Amino acid sequence: MAKRIAEGVFSMDTPVRIHGFAAVAGEKEGDGPLGSCFDRIIPDSHFGMDTWEQAETRFQLEAVRLALEKAQLSREDLDSICAGDLINQCTGSAYSVRELDVPFLGLYGACSTMAEGLIISAVLTDSGIARHAAAVTSSHFSTAERQFRFPLSYGGQRTPTAQWTCTASGAVILSREHGSVCIAGGCIGRITDLGVTDINNMGSAMAPAAADTIMRYLSATKTAPEDYDLIVTGDLGIVGSSLLLDILMKQGVDISPQHKDCGAMIFSPEQQDTHCGGSGCGCSASVLCGHFIPMMLRGEADSILFAATGALMSPMSLQQGESIPSIAHLVHLRKEQL
Repeated sequence: MAKRIAEGVFSMDTPVRIHGFAAVAGEKEGDGPLGSCFDRIIPDSHFGMDTWEQAETRFQLEAVRLALEKAQLSREDLDSICAGDLINQCTGSAYSVRELDVPFLGLYGACSTMAEGLIISAVLTDSGIARHAAAVTSSHFSTAERQFRFPLSYGGQRTPTAQWTCTASGAVILSREHGSVCIAGGCIGRITDLGVTDINNMGSAMAPAAADTIMRYLSATKTAPEDYDLIVTGDLGIVGSSLLLDILMKQGVDISPQHKDCGAMIFSPEQQDTHCGGSGCGCSASVLCGHFIPMMLRGEADSILFAATGALMSPMSLQQGESIPSIAHLVHLRKEQL
């Protein structure tokens, strides 16, 4: 059973295993440095649908379908699914799960949602409530831009600190029985607020949350950065990653040898004009499922901290002059020696 170590920090006495996983990405993501990692590239941003929102639903469904296929499971084998996205009321997730007919927990943690979903799914699996539990998230450039910034036809200039919302989805299926990569523990994030009010500088807003969660986990588990092969954030981007390293260095902790950021990895900023990198619920989810889990299966890493970060603002709160509260949830992934 899961065991409390400290406030919000837990370990799994019996590992919960990753049984299946899949990553689906759009054309721009497929043209980036990690393009060969994704299970499927969708060149049509509408995915054959009438609207971008409907397309995002199809991205989620495709990620779940492929994860089930790779796990040799069917939809009926799922006892629960934790899903989230960036669209108002998480409609992308609700409409995708409507077609799956599986017990559903809708989540909103912005770009931290994949780690949040993994934590909840792991606890459901560990407790015996679910034999197989799925965590899936998605984002879509066009749905996010329309909701949080400007209509695409507006043609506004993007600032140097801006990140590019990924059109992508990632899905993970957990079980107690199958899989050599497991969830060994985690840390539930706390809200932090640096006072940033610029919606185009989310990396800086999220960096303190990532620092807080990583420090809490290291302190509670009495471990150091060198005890892990990688410490992965998602998705601070280039500016946020630099700030994270500075914050931790001031606390006497250097994670720079282990640190990777999904937002900084998924695009080639200069060649693809993505400024500070990628963002969105689908960014860290697709990079986790397309790059890092396969890396562990190949034996290239045995222990990874995956800390997904989220900026919890809304258009209304920003219009009212509010700053951007942020959060980071952490999952410890470990390769089991079978």
